[in-house]
Amino acid sequence: MKLILLGAPGAGKGTQAEIICQHLNIPAISTGNIIREALNSGTEMGLKAKSYMDSGKLVPDEVVINIIKERLAQDDCKNGFILDGFPRTIAQAEALDRMGIEIDRVIDIEVPDEKITERLSGRRVCGECGASYHLLYKKPQVEGVCDKCRGALVQRKDDQPQTILERLAVYHDQTEPLKGYYEKKGKLFIVEGQEEVADTTKLTLAALED
Repeated sequence: MKLILLGAPGAGKGTQAEIICQHLNIPAISTGNIIREALNSGTEMGLKAKSYMDSGKLVPDEVVINIIKERLAQDDCKNGFILDGFPRTIAQAEALDRMGIEIDRVIDIEVPDEKITERLSGRRVCGECGASYHLLYKKPQVEGVCDKCRGALVQRKDDQPQTILERLAVYHDQTEPLKGYYEKKGKLFIVEGQEEVADTTKLTLAALED
């Protein structure tokens, strides 16, 4: 089965990708991971991506698409794959179509913006050992102090409310239109993200079997 996972930052998409990967025994392909692999292996497209990244520029669609194409041609993708983080735009989805890749289903994990902001802005990470906590769901024994190493807990820049809102704005502007694109093709399945990961997983797996 060839799948695409959609969802705003913080919707729990990565976790669901890992679970589907194990359930169907197909690779979960994250755009960020592929670019890192291409950089490490020194492929032609990897070197092109590096030249943009070294100069602080975004890697253009053409290069990202070719890196994806190289990855999907590998043997472990013959029985299917999950794309996580690609396509991000209508233009990328159209490029995927032009490759002749027939996507079976597009699963969209839906979580309200206010819930995502609550989830992400409440995260705290130990500056020493990297242990993760949450102000609501996984509180440390002592406020602001890591249970494991007693290091100070900090809020990452990505988890600050203003940054979260900026990331969500980009998602709604650039990526959310993909829902309509794939709905017209009859391939969109919406999963309402739940409080418990296991409950979201049940709905996600059910969407694969409908």
